[in-house]
Amino acid sequence: MKKVFFFILPICLVLGFVIANEPAPFKKIISLQIGDSTGILQPKPEHMKEAALIAAILNQHHYSNIKLDDSLSSVIFDEYIESYDNYHIYFTKGDIAKLEKYRYELDDLLFNGDVSFAYETFAIFHERFKQRMTKIPLSLEKGFDFTIDEYMDAELPEAWFESDEEINEAWRKLLKSQALSMKLAGKSGEDINETIQKRYERYQNLISKYNSEDVFQSYMNSLASAFDPHTSYFSPISAENFEIDMSLSLEGIGARLYSKDDYITFSEIIAGGPAFKSKKLFEGDRIVGVAQEEDTSYVNIIGWRTDDAVQLIRGPKDTKVKLQILAAEATVGSIPSEVTIVRDKIKLEEQAATKEVVPIEFKNNNYNIGIITIPSFYRNFEAQREGVKDFESTQRDVKRILNELKEDNIDGILIDLRRNGGGSLQEAIELTGLFIPDGPVVQVKNADGSIDVGEDTDPETVYEGPLAVIVDRFSASASEIFTGAIQDYKRGVVIGEQTFGKGTVQNLIPLERFIKDSDVKLGQLKLTLAKYYRINGSSTQHLGVSPDIAFPSPFTAEEYGESAQPNALPWDQIKSSNYESINQVNDKIITQLNLSYSERLASNKELQELIESIDYIKNNRDRGRLSLNEAQRKKELEEEEARQKKIRGEEKDDEDKKYDPYLDEGKRILAEMISNIG
Repeated sequence: MKKVFFFILPICLVLGFVIANEPAPFKKIISLQIGDSTGILQPKPEHMKEAALIAAILNQHHYSNIKLDDSLSSVIFDEYIESYDNYHIYFTKGDIAKLEKYRYELDDLLFNGDVSFAYETFAIFHERFKQRMTKIPLSLEKGFDFTIDEYMDAELPEAWFESDEEINEAWRKLLKSQALSMKLAGKSGEDINETIQKRYERYQNLISKYNSEDVFQSYMNSLASAFDPHTSYFSPISAENFEIDMSLSLEGIGARLYSKDDYITFSEIIAGGPAFKSKKLFEGDRIVGVAQEEDTSYVNIIGWRTDDAVQLIRGPKDTKVKLQILAAEATVGSIPSEVTIVRDKIKLEEQAATKEVVPIEFKNNNYNIGIITIPSFYRNFEAQREGVKDFESTQRDVKRILNELKEDNIDGILIDLRRNGGGSLQEAIELTGLFIPDGPVVQVKNADGSIDVGEDTDPETVYEGPLAVIVDRFSASASEIFTGAIQDYKRGVVIGEQTFGKGTVQNLIPLERFIKDSDVKLGQLKLTLAKYYRINGSSTQHLGVSPDIAFPSPFTAEEYGESAQPNALPWDQIKSSNYESINQVNDKIITQLNLSYSERLASNKELQELIESIDYIKNNRDRGRLSLNEAQRKKELEEEEARQKKIRGEEKDDEDKKYDPYLDEGKRILAEMISNIG
């Protein structure tokens, strides 16, 4: 798969240093110190024990049964070096040649607790980094000519540059691209110059705090991710932040973040949180800059570690944080939008499922459609443990809503699971039970090969009428379990985009369990131990759920979804569960619905414009080069901005009247299904 940069200045993932890019003179050169006065970091004694333990756990207990050997050593070697320099603008080909002696030795070294490769690599990077910092001000001082036709290669390079001159040229184009982006965003030379100086001061402070623990965590994550993308290592401080995040008591914006291609990216917008309620932030969006309420300039966080970014974004309730956002759909060279969020606590009740009754006319008949929006599969475990009888849960809320909708004499129900990243597996099982008689809902295969079956044991069917489920690329995990079961039982029609495709299960393992005599706090390992399968035997891994009626999508599986993750576990299949299809939806009905949908695509102007915008976005996101000509870049950005607004339904000024073409089409599909059944 081709990987593309989106106008960013690629930089060390771990250090969190971003070079500003204004063509005006800037002569201040900063001396950098990292960790200690010599700039040379060394592993701590506990790191050797931890490394050997982590290697042993992964080798013996990871679900995949992959072995830590010479082959995997080569993967770890590449991933660790790329974590510092994935755009190949620091290390030279000669630097990599010096490190090649480690390529097939890391497995043996790790089993023995030897992490010297990590610190030797970092030392070389640190030296190259300091050398580069002395050259950047000189490059900026020369300025840039934005009238000439010139292009920057936007793809991640495969080879390393031979000479310093080649690296200088790559940097010149990167800085020019950054400067042009800032100019097109309305920044003046004086403002940019001031911003650059402040950024250097911030980066110097950040880098001065970089320590041995940071190097170790980066190396252990390269080791863990070589097994699969959801296995990872948390240092003691990272583990603490993870626990706070998972508790949902965090006072912040209500989102989970991870680093992808130097961007801090939203992996989940937590239902009920400030980011969710803003209706302006979505999974896959990338944070370019962060500013507090009182700040006049943004801190550019491209290349930052996730932990550092979280600390900057997190804050007390009722305070504001300003974010510069690149939409997930954004193409090469996009200018970020600005979103202001008021921090707040995430309230479970605001994650609750909601209902709406909407009328629709279809073929001279009028129908009432009940739309149930489920932001996540929530369950108040704390209230349940305390013995609260009516604790909040997805199944309970939807059951109540279904009974209310039946009183409203609805003709069919559309369940909206778009951007529902999952949650409680038990809730997905129980929710399925509202629409089917008792039976299996999901299979879970463990690392030892044993298979557990999650079943709905309640024979009651709360709703038996026409049913449709709408999903998108960011519907994941528990959403995929529910949707897959509805599809396998032929209980309803699934419409929308192919879902995310995450079919693995992780557990968090504190390393202190194994090294009980340690006098220092140790980290934790998030380890993949099981895999989800549909009742038809198909894994949800990679494939997710393919809709019966597929809508156009700005995303491919290789860009967003499990298939976009390096080293993702493969799709496979096990024996089908013993279940009996309801057959409320059959092949004949689905064929007719697809035929009618295709006819509407050919005649509906709004749908045609949407498809054109999606095609443009996809084609330009894959382009291999980026114009450094101001007039050309400006034209491309204006065209893209209009298309992005159309895709997100943001053409109208009234936020409450956003056009949702997918939901509208979903209502038409359900209405036709109702007419056919009737």
